[in-house]
Amino acid sequence: MQNPEIRENTTLQFQPSLDEQNYGATAAHARHVPRESVSRNAPAKRHYMIAAVLCYTNLINFMDWFIVPGILLDIQQYFKLSDGNAGLLQTVFILCYMLAAPFFGYLGDRQNRKIILGAGIFFWSGVTLGSSFINESYSWIFFLSRGLVGIGMASYSTIAPTIIADLFEEGKRTTMLSVFYIFIPVGSGLGYVVASSMAHATGDWHWAFRITPCLGTLALVLLILVVPRRIQKRTEPHRALSISGTIRVAAEKPGVQRTGKTTWCEDVISLGKNWSFVWSSLGLTAMAFVTGALGLWVPLFLYRAQVVQGIISPCLKESCNSSNSLIFGGITIGTGILGVIAGAEVARRLRKINNKADPLICAVSMFISALCLYIALIMAQTNILSTFIFIAFGELFLSVNWAVVTDILLYVVTPRRQSTAIALQILVSHLLGDAGSPYLIGIISNAIQAKNADSIQWSFWSLQYSFFVCAFVGVFGGSFFLLTSFYIEEDRKEAAEL
Repeated sequence: MQNPEIRENTTLQFQPSLDEQNYGATAAHARHVPRESVSRNAPAKRHYMIAAVLCYTNLINFMDWFIVPGILLDIQQYFKLSDGNAGLLQTVFILCYMLAAPFFGYLGDRQNRKIILGAGIFFWSGVTLGSSFINESYSWIFFLSRGLVGIGMASYSTIAPTIIADLFEEGKRTTMLSVFYIFIPVGSGLGYVVASSMAHATGDWHWAFRITPCLGTLALVLLILVVPRRIQKRTEPHRALSISGTIRVAAEKPGVQRTGKTTWCEDVISLGKNWSFVWSSLGLTAMAFVTGALGLWVPLFLYRAQVVQGIISPCLKESCNSSNSLIFGGITIGTGILGVIAGAEVARRLRKINNKADPLICAVSMFISALCLYIALIMAQTNILSTFIFIAFGELFLSVNWAVVTDILLYVVTPRRQSTAIALQILVSHLLGDAGSPYLIGIISNAIQAKNADSIQWSFWSLQYSFFVCAFVGVFGGSFFLLTSFYIEEDRKEAAEL
């Protein structure tokens, strides 16, 4: 974000000061550890290489995330799952993901981030590969494997954005974060495409879970070769960061020094008093609720809409028609790229004339997205083309917010708390958002079907009525971003002064 009030010391080489002379062996060791140096000149080529590796890994992460939705109909029939249990698959994954995030956020602010990233990639790749060999009699193991994958992915999603933030200065940081977050919708869309394509090509959906582990292995090799052992966090001119994570702060007044060592609880309490962080996190929670429900259920919803309209016949076997997953995957990729780029560009232009531009952009986008989703649901029974179009617009306006919301966090939270802040945001947004929304939609659908005749028509209506919840949650999300705009200027200034 463009903020002339923020003055960051982006030189990441260790700089001993009077109040650090007692570090002894720790300080001496720190002086000899190779570190990435970020100056006020143009970023080094290696910084772009590191960012490229992180973006590629982000792509693989979200490909694996959306493999299950891409072949949900096959999995549902293979394990004989109801709508509620099918939704629980994604809920288990996200619950484990969000519960692990604070732990990795704590480690990311204090330990070697490269080791944490590498271990996470290795872990989730291995578990994903193992899940491709699970027999239909052991559905509980499949549920467990998705939970373990979520834990592995939490280590990456919590830490990677802070590394990019450390490598680039403020103006360039916005651009690089936008590129990083473009790979969320691109990876999500490719997850649908790869999963459905592999299931169709091999006639066995298990093969869909054997692609991302191979790509994850390549990501691990690149991480080892390209990313340095240590990338020290950005520090302000009056602040030096020790290798142990202890922050020793020289006060602004000459001759006065003070030492501060913050605990995780202190960081959480401080973030709870930051209203811009709180309201924007709730807005992100509404986004997560909607995207989580759409991500899992839209291909199946479109399939049932087409069956009701007589466009296709009901699928009574495995390896069902995967065209909806392919189309929805393509829509997710296209709208994701366009939305993230458009959001970053509109934010860059509008914040020159309005300091509250970022939360206002997020609010308007959420309101428009909710309206598009509502229209898509209404049109689904009569016009499948219109349904696709309005779902595409709904996803487009949701994607506008991804990079902007993260950028808000990065300038209203002081750098030494950013990994913790991202971890907390992940925890809240998933706990109240997409951890429950897929399961909630499935449960509502089950309840509606149970009270009515068991028919194709009611199987469609049950999902349609369930999805209306998402439209209303989108309106709440827009309201939360409006509340963010009331506090954004004050919190931004305070973060710059800490």
